[in-house]
Amino acid sequence: MTADDDISARLRLINTEGIGPIGFKRLTERFGSVDEALRETANKKTIPSSLWAKEELERVRRFGALIISADDPRYPQKLRERDDAPPLLYVKGNLELLNHRPAVAVVGTRNATIIGRKLASQISFELTENDVLIVSGMARGIDTAAHRGAMYAKRQQGPTIAVMGTGIDQIYPSENEKLYQQIGEQGLLISEYPMTTSAQSGHFPRRNRIVAALSEAVLVAEATEKSGSLITAQMAADQGRLIFAIPGSPGEARSQGPNRLLRQGALWAENAADILDILNNKIKPKPFKPSATNEYDLFIKPLDILQKTADIPPVKNCDKNSILAYLSAEGVDTDELIRCSGLDAPRLAMLLIELEMEDKIIRLPGNKIALTGKNMKVRR
Repeated sequence: MTADDDISARLRLINTEGIGPIGFKRLTERFGSVDEALRETANKKTIPSSLWAKEELERVRRFGALIISADDPRYPQKLRERDDAPPLLYVKGNLELLNHRPAVAVVGTRNATIIGRKLASQISFELTENDVLIVSGMARGIDTAAHRGAMYAKRQQGPTIAVMGTGIDQIYPSENEKLYQQIGEQGLLISEYPMTTSAQSGHFPRRNRIVAALSEAVLVAEATEKSGSLITAQMAADQGRLIFAIPGSPGEARSQGPNRLLRQGALWAENAADILDILNNKIKPKPFKPSATNEYDLFIKPLDILQKTADIPPVKNCDKNSILAYLSAEGVDTDELIRCSGLDAPRLAMLLIELEMEDKIIRLPGNKIALTGKNMKVRR
């Protein structure tokens, strides 16, 4: 059997309806090989054709990517140890990063404040400067900030890994097109989904198990108490990974997740040095086990009944609610609001006046804007 034949058989089995990573593993163990599992499955289910698999391999080649199986020595060892490890990974970029050590996952809310984005970016930059690989999911907000900070390091050649919740050829969210191209050139793009697979909400929690498995530690920045980032932290803790959290204001909804992790024993991180001291064994961390408040059976529901809007829509016309989403209890400079919102100064000034009249924001010394106390808990 050629390498293409082996990958083709795996493609057909894993893409058979009702068979996920765990089912794939059990079938191959029961019948002794992928080919035998495929033959037995064909008697009971409709499986994708060999022509489809051949065309899929050709699409991958034309795109400049590769498919590697869990038997490939390049496949990440820590991910291979999971029962729900993807039997195949689509990869594009520097494959040497797959088993890079140390690696830290940086995760958090898509609806991040400007301060949260800056902190995630700065920490990622400094970790990359110290040869720590940053892994994230290329989502809006904290993920995007982490990738950008990493790639700005090493004289703007810093590597990073983006684990995608779509096909590897799909740019999602669309405004991250430049980021996507840059990661493919100087880092690594990873997906477990076939080419052309669009964004579906069920894909993103599943993607996070890969993010956790690739890393020695997970850093949670801003996140609400029901954020998928906390599921990532829980999965990572179950695998014995280190869990760090950035503390935040008690009144800010996006600080509730990290603050809860800290109460449960997560490691405090205000800067990269806090993480490097642990990674370099300068400080011995205490064991951490978060309370299992979230169930995360990632494969129990069929995708077609899941909500497909997995991300918040991009801000096309920045309004008052969009401005509030950037703010927190800490002041943000109005120049940064202009840069992040895309609004011109007169339009922003008008929106700020309206928000101030509605008692939703306050002005602080130094031309800074912050949320009033009554609005901090409602920003999700």
